[in-house]
Amino acid sequence: GQSAWISEPHSVIGQNSVEVLGQSYPRDDFTNVTPKILAMVGRNLHNQSHHPLWLIKERIKAHFYSAYIRRSGTPLFSVYDNLNPVVTVEQNFDSLLIPPGHPSRKRGDNYYLNRTMMLRAHTSAHQSELVKSGLDAFLLAGDVYRRDEIDTSHYPVFHQMEGVRLFSNHELFSKVQNGEELSLFECGGQRTPQKQETHTLEAVKLVEFDLKDTLTRLITHLFGEDLEIRWSDCYFPFTHPSFEMEVRFQGNWMEVLGCGVMEQELLNSAGAGNKLGWAFGLGLERLAMVLYSIPDIRLFWSQDERFFKQFRVQDIHQPICFQPLSKFPPLHNDISFWLPESREGQESFTENDFYELVRSIGGEMVEKVSLVDDFIHPKTRRRSQCYCIIYRHMERTLTQQEVRFIHKQIERAAETELGVQGRY
Repeated sequence: GQSAWISEPHSVIGQNSVEVLGQSYPRDDFTNVTPKILAMVGRNLHNQSHHPLWLIKERIKAHFYSAYIRRSGTPLFSVYDNLNPVVTVEQNFDSLLIPPGHPSRKRGDNYYLNRTMMLRAHTSAHQSELVKSGLDAFLLAGDVYRRDEIDTSHYPVFHQMEGVRLFSNHELFSKVQNGEELSLFECGGQRTPQKQETHTLEAVKLVEFDLKDTLTRLITHLFGEDLEIRWSDCYFPFTHPSFEMEVRFQGNWMEVLGCGVMEQELLNSAGAGNKLGWAFGLGLERLAMVLYSIPDIRLFWSQDERFFKQFRVQDIHQPICFQPLSKFPPLHNDISFWLPESREGQESFTENDFYELVRSIGGEMVEKVSLVDDFIHPKTRRRSQCYCIIYRHMERTLTQQEVRFIHKQIERAAETELGVQGRY
């Protein structure tokens, strides 16, 4: 093979430290990254030529490069797709005004290296630092990490693309008649469902229009003109007002992105207090699954040549008609156990703990895990849960025997690692 010094720096979990991409971080009571997750850090699917996620990223870049050009003839948006996924807890939460104690910070939902460092849970973790560096229009793409349920559309690592654009007073109002009399900010304003307290309504409406127009053009560029789109209001801690875009796909409405007018406090603390901005974030897997009708999110990580050869096109704008790989038969197995008694001051057993355990043992053989029964014994008050695990490999037929072997390992590990008491 190649000599050692050429190979990628790999990631390891040691006794007292975690090593990620050649950098070492001390372990503490918050450390919950697993070897399986660390093995995916640095794979950067979004940067692998002709991977479907790379293809969508490149098509989005091409659209922004050609549609938005400065007077000087250079592209308006700069693109970042190689930022380190290890971020501080401050970057991931505080820089986005997510308060301490907010449920999204829970250990059960995130991968912590220790109390101060984590694998980013969204690309927005880098918004503040890029605005601080003086940029006013940028796109950023990257791998993000969340502990989550197991089914065909959830995976603990996925990829996001983020866009931010800031406007000065002049930029926003220059096209409006008598625009020089209008202003971005007002004093003594109120926060309403339509706007933040420091913004004028006319400024917000122009930013909101530009945002929705930008995204509608992007999505129709990707999907074609005859796509049905609808907008709904929603909530994010770092934008207000906030919106979700849904597209109609195979008869169902599917959410593809979230966006909104950036919270002014975020811009103020990043040194851009004289501007107004919008931001959006979209999931690349979600778009690829819709665009190419890819049925299972595990396929993005597979090494199956039958999958990848379909995306090797001469021109990134060439339409692709994805031929699904034949589906192999599923095998179902149940597992039930009594939960450990919860002790004071400890985050007791969470469903994500069990999903994580199943992933680390069953890996790519597991298609879906669902909680089918959850009851409390009337006398002992002990709680029991039953999960159904669907085993199905993307690339071959599984045998009863190998599934039984994996299932036994999961049963044993649940007892030793999660402290549950098996009812098997």
